[in-house]
Amino acid sequence: MSGLRVVPAWRHGSERLYVCGRDGATIAWYDRGTGRINLLGEAHRKAVLDALGPFLAGSVTVGPPPVPTPAELARLTLHPDDDLAPNRPGEALLVALDRDPAPVRRLRPDPRRRALSAEQTVGEALDRLEGAGWHTLHSVPLPGGDRIHHLLIGPGGLFAVHALYARKQRVLVADPVVTLGRRAAEPLLRRLRADADRASYALTAEVHPVLALADPSDVTVAAAPRAVRVLRDSALPALARLGGVLKPADVEALHAMARDRNTWGRV
Repeated sequence: MSGLRVVPAWRHGSERLYVCGRDGATIAWYDRGTGRINLLGEAHRKAVLDALGPFLAGSVTVGPPPVPTPAELARLTLHPDDDLAPNRPGEALLVALDRDPAPVRRLRPDPRRRALSAEQTVGEALDRLEGAGWHTLHSVPLPGGDRIHHLLIGPGGLFAVHALYARKQRVLVADPVVTLGRRAAEPLLRRLRADADRASYALTAEVHPVLALADPSDVTVAAAPRAVRVLRDSALPALARLGGVLKPADVEALHAMARDRNTWGRV
């Protein structure tokens, strides 16, 4: 077979080279990360190797595509409307602001804008952990109108992360209340633990609550909160160093379950 085209693409952070026939159909692909050429038909082996020759480096293995894992099969059968993985940080707030924008003239800034800023800051920090074997889902809906700002899944376990706008403000944490600047104290940690418990029930796995403070000037924790981590947004990358809890296959399976909107309808 001649006239093959090699088309580069990125998938899950790694580069793939797709080999396409004259009709545009894919007949093979080369995954640089694993050094494997996946053939959809043995009849095209020589032509595919000739086409990929200039792009190959080091030893490679050639064979049929691996059998999809249960997590991959679940992802492939998931309806796009039920897939939470494409959600952007602050997705629910972005939709709300688009449907009901604040008046142009307003004495005080729309509090939704500040909340959105916090979720975007925290969400972007968590998304950067993707290459270390972690997955993050944003704006995970819960029955009753509640939601988990960010759900982090990786080798170190599962974390329900709540983003709090604290720019240039002092934060006092005295379980279960959190005091932001001169505002009245709120029992925020109680809510975080409840949301994490609901997530644990939905996923049948332990989910740990995390309070992520976006750009505070100072943080005081009166005593270590029960079962809740309190972190500045700049310290979130430290979560990537946690490990020894979940195997890669478990991470993928839990991510496949969590990204399905229907998983959250029963909590």
